Order: sequence, then C-alpha cells, then structure tokens
Amino acid sequence: MKTNKIIYWIVTSLLCALFLASAMMYIFNYPRAEGFFISLGFPTWIIYPLAILKLIGVITILTKWSKFLKELAYAGFLYDAILALSAHSVVGDGEYIPVIISIILIIVSWVYDRKVFNLNKEKSIQKINMN
Repeated sequence: MKTNKIIYWIVTSLLCALFLASAMMYIFNYPRAEGFFISLGFPTWIIYPLAILKLIGVITILTKWSKFLKELAYAGFLYDAILALSAHSVVGDGEYIPVIISIILIIVSWVYDRKVFNLNKEKSIQKINMN
C-alpha cells in the first residue's frame, strides 16, 4: 500500500508539473505557443482557454474535490495528449516524445489513483460488512 502511494504521488506530481508548465508557457509565452499552434494547424483562440482548463485540471487532480471532476480532468488530459500526439505525428516535427511521456504519466497516475484511493473504500466496506 505504501509503495502504491509513493508511486501515485511521484507520477501524479510529474504529470501535474508537466501540465502546469504547459499552461504557464501558454499564458506567459503566448507568441511561442501561438507559433506552435499555427504550425500544427490549430486555431490560436484556443490557447488561453486550454491554459485555464489545464490549471483547473491540475488543481482538481491534486485536491480531489470531486471524483467526477477528477475523472473529467484525467479524461481531458488524455484527450489533449492524444490530439497533440496526432498533430505532431502528422506535422512530423519530432516533438512527440514529450507527448508519449505525458500519456504514460496520465495512465499510470489514473491506475494508481484507483489502487490507492479505491482500496481505502473497499476496506471500509469490508469492515462494515464484517460487523
């Protein structure tokens, strides 16, 4: 159990740092982000909303306010990463390695989230059933 928690927090911290850095680059280095979006064929108007959603997703995953919102954040991150992977693959700019790393981090964090936090619920349900 302790190993699972350590893996979860390391991977989730790396995942959140990656998406936080991405959001900060979108906000504080807009011309660079705009160049990336234009070269990938995406509209530039989506840069700020995407940055805000990435920030909200990071906060949601770290705080665990709502299980539904947490699932939505993981799904949004995965969707964003898959679209980025396909865009970089089509353009052929060779920038797909960070995207593959982010997909791996998303999946591992999601799996270990289940192992760590759902296991606690199963234990409490077992205790209730035993009484």
